[in-house]
Amino acid sequence: MSKFMNEDFLLQTKTAQKLYHDYAEKMPIYDFHNHLSAKEIYEDIKFDNITQVWLGGDHYKWRAMRTFGIDEGYITGEQPEYEKFKKWAEVVPYLIGNPLFHWTHLELQRYFGIKEILSPKTCESIWEQCNAKLSTPEFSVRNLLRKMNVKVLCTTDDPKDSLEYHKKLKDDFEVKVLPSFRPDNAIRVYKPAFASYVKDLGQVVGYELTSVSHLVKALIERLHYFDEIGSKVSDHGIDVFRFSPCTDEEADIIFKKGLNQETITEDEISKYEGYILTQLGKAYHDLGWVMQIHIGAIRNNSTRMFEKLGPDVGFDSINDSNFAKDLSAFLNALDYQGKLPKTVLYNLNPRDNELLATMIGNFQDGSQAGKMQFGSGWWFLDQKSGMENQMEALSQLGLISKFIGMLTDSRSFLSFPRHEYFRRILCNKLAGLIENGEYPDDLELVGKIVEDICFNNAERYFNIKL
Repeated sequence: MSKFMNEDFLLQTKTAQKLYHDYAEKMPIYDFHNHLSAKEIYEDIKFDNITQVWLGGDHYKWRAMRTFGIDEGYITGEQPEYEKFKKWAEVVPYLIGNPLFHWTHLELQRYFGIKEILSPKTCESIWEQCNAKLSTPEFSVRNLLRKMNVKVLCTTDDPKDSLEYHKKLKDDFEVKVLPSFRPDNAIRVYKPAFASYVKDLGQVVGYELTSVSHLVKALIERLHYFDEIGSKVSDHGIDVFRFSPCTDEEADIIFKKGLNQETITEDEISKYEGYILTQLGKAYHDLGWVMQIHIGAIRNNSTRMFEKLGPDVGFDSINDSNFAKDLSAFLNALDYQGKLPKTVLYNLNPRDNELLATMIGNFQDGSQAGKMQFGSGWWFLDQKSGMENQMEALSQLGLISKFIGMLTDSRSFLSFPRHEYFRRILCNKLAGLIENGEYPDDLELVGKIVEDICFNNAERYFNIKL
């Protein structure tokens, strides 16, 4: 029986242990998609207690607490922070089989040196130990990033954001903290808030956006603003991927319907979304950017809780839409014009693993190794089997050796051990091929592949100077 979460956690063979300890463990972190605050990094804040940094904004934990039967007052409500932590400590021992159990204890070990299991019995001691360290300068936000050897962070930012803290960080911190261009609010023409968003964006660029050509002009201006600050990546959250060919005239009619809050049909949504994505895709290509597309969430399922708490609080799940033909048509439209940018595709539904693993192969063109990427297990799939299945599909149907690896997609400054979790799973998988006689026992070569997936491939792919 293996000891719980020892140094060889998840590493089932000597080969896996060697790949991890000799190659993966030392590699820095390149986190190309997260939801961290550039303001908090610039201000180098310290957290008052472990609840603030651990439970604030973590909808993974919130879902588990609700399932356990914890009252909402201890989750997103106004209960005292120690009482919230005590409730989380009640839940943790019952997380058997859930990645939250592993993440919780990896974070306690890596940041705080605590090897005890969090439970009601250890709750007070762990609370005091964590808070004592969090009160010291060594546990400021910047030092938490240094502790995990983070080199690059790409945050998630709206086109109308000022990016003032990214600019301030540019020459003030050795970790690259760069924005990602997230124009979802300009694409969701059917949303009630679309008209007000367009008005706000117009105020940022200094002119009224009365036509779709004005909107595209404004988005591309903001894209260049992001580029000047050092950004090289966009990010799109597309719950249902839709694409239909659309003329300038059709797009303008649909845009104006959105401004007037008129009813918009599914066909019109498909045309408009495809039109804006195509215009942006060409601009990404011209700037040498990477386009990330996250596909397949169904959000805010509980209207009651959405009206009470708002979005992104743990009431989202996996969608099951059919999107292969639309995605192919979109990529093909850009590719045909020679304007397809480097692209990372992520799925939330595991049934779509092979879909994306084969889709990227349609548009590899030899211009760059791994130009088209099947992104790592994301959101509900960033757990052990989700990552294993994504890697299996990619290695069977593509080249895992050119994979750009893991990201946190997190709002927490304590989430970076998820990279370690991924790396251990990666090393165990590749070691299994060697142990089974499916690949030569060439640890030097496989070790280089591991190092590439952990960091080097991303460094080359995003082309951000360190």
